[in-house]
Amino acid sequence: MQKQLDKIESKNSYSIGQLEKIGDHIARLATHGEPFMTAVPGLSFHRYDEPVQANSATYEPSLCLAVQGSKRVQVGDKSFTYDASHFLITSVHLPTFVEVLKANPEKPYLGLVLRFDQRELSQLMVDSNLPAPRVQKSSLGMSTSQLTPELLSAFQRLVDLLDQPDDIPILAPIINKEILYRLLIGDQGTRLRQIASMGSQSHQIARAIDWLKGNFFQSLRVEDLASEVNMSVSTFHQHFRLMTGLSPLQYQKQIRLHEARMMMLNEQVDAATAAFKVGYESPSQFSREYKRMYGAPPLRDVKELGQVGLSN
Repeated sequence: MQKQLDKIESKNSYSIGQLEKIGDHIARLATHGEPFMTAVPGLSFHRYDEPVQANSATYEPSLCLAVQGSKRVQVGDKSFTYDASHFLITSVHLPTFVEVLKANPEKPYLGLVLRFDQRELSQLMVDSNLPAPRVQKSSLGMSTSQLTPELLSAFQRLVDLLDQPDDIPILAPIINKEILYRLLIGDQGTRLRQIASMGSQSHQIARAIDWLKGNFFQSLRVEDLASEVNMSVSTFHQHFRLMTGLSPLQYQKQIRLHEARMMMLNEQVDAATAAFKVGYESPSQFSREYKRMYGAPPLRDVKELGQVGLSN
């Protein structure tokens, strides 16, 4: 029996040791509920000392890894759970609800997020002579995959650069490119190449999502947005929902409400001011939709939530 346990431990020791080393960095630098932005561009650390109930958050194009504990992320009517064995990948900006499932002071949730840019993916496809995928329907812009030894090794080397800050400007871009390359040739490659391929329907929807994320406070005419990305309104609606789990108007509403909530929490503005800033013309409509999304009117919700936030 002991020989069998030793064999299992030996087989998995590479990943256990690497996860522990990454976790040591996160535990040392991050504090509960406060994202820590590292000196490596796009890399942040996250720690929670206790479970956190589902809360709204906007996920950027990124790869998320939990080296200890687990999280559940809900997009539309679908949910994804990731832990030390699985990573979460998000290919477009998505409004979500996030829940920390496993965490306590002795074994806190420890995770990292690496943001990436679609332009980097497109350039890497060209540099690596990776073919564009065959045309297919858009798919939801979030998924989970098994963490591979190669990907984990690259992440450990990226995190280790924090102990050698002079090396970061030269080596971080190289390791980052390796991580993107391994994503492109792995289980998520088709999803990412669809979005990075100019002219594909997924790429067109990604452009529309980028516009909505940056202009959520403006009035939205779906017809104009569909025209901007050279799609019929019906095709645009179909592919937008496939990629985000939401209609364009639902997407805009969730982004607006989340941004207003963050304003009230972090800038101490009142509900009416937040409503107008995110594009609502009627504070009463804002309050109704806010309560429907968060289960309480703005004033009570923000008071109960206090300064506790939830990030990737």
